Amino acid sequence: MTIDRRDFLRAGALAVAAAVLDACDSEGPRVAQPLLRFAERKNAEVEGLIFRHRSEDRARTHALAAGAAFPMYHISDSVPMWDEKARGAWSLELSGAVQRPLRISLAELARLPSVTQRVNHYCVEGWTAVAEWRGVRVSDLARLAGLTPDAGFVDFQSFDSDYHESWDLASAVHPQTLIVYAMDGRWLGPGHGAPARVHSPVKLGYKNTKYLTRVVFMPKPNGGYWTDEGYEWYGGV
Repeated sequence: MTIDRRDFLRAGALAVAAAVLDACDSEGPRVAQPLLRFAERKNAEVEGLIFRHRSEDRARTHALAAGAAFPMYHISDSVPMWDEKARGAWSLELSGAVQRPLRISLAELARLPSVTQRVNHYCVEGWTAVAEWRGVRVSDLARLAGLTPDAGFVDFQSFDSDYHESWDLASAVHPQTLIVYAMDGRWLGPGHGAPARVHSPVKLGYKNTKYLTRVVFMPKPNGGYWTDEGYEWYGGV
C-alpha cells in the first residue's frame, strides 16, 4: 500500500493530536493546548523539510490556461469589489517587522520589475487549474521594505471579510511567490481577487489570499481564516 505526502502528514498530525488528548485530565482539552501548539510547530517543521522548495520553476506548465473555467472563490456574501468612493484609491500596505513601512498604489506596483509565470494552481479539494499570472515577487517587496532580523512569518490580509492566511517566510520569498495584478494577459478581475492577490505554486489555494490589502511581516505565525477552522497551517504543495 502506498501513501502520498499529504496523507502521511495528515495521519501524523492526527496521531500526535490523539496522543496528546489521551493525556488530558479532568480539566479538559485546555490543559493540552501547550502540547498541541508544540505538536503543531513540530508538524510545520516536518512539512517545511518535506516541501522544501529547491526549484525556481515549480509547477510550471505549457498546458492551456483554464480561462473562464478557472474557479472563483470568496467568503463574502457577494463578490468583493473595492469601492474607491467609500475607501479611496486601493493601495497595498507593507508593515510589521520592517525598517521602511510602505504603501504602494496599483500603478506603482505595476511599474515595479515583474514576473510572468504559467503554473498549476492546486486546491485542497483536489482540483488543479492552469493560469498565467503576472506580478511582483514578494521577495522584491520585502527588500524594498527592509526586513528586521525577527521577521520569520508573513500574514497576507484582505478586504474579503477580513480573510487572511499567514505563511512561513521561506515560502513567502520563494521566487515564484508573487503579488499578482494580472491573469492571462489581462488585469485581474473581481472574481479572482482584484485589484491584487497572492499567488504561488508552492502553497495550496486557500493560502493564496485574494483581495489583498496588507502584507504584514511578523516574528510568529498568526493562523488564518481556514487554518483556524482546522486546515493545516503550512499548506505546502
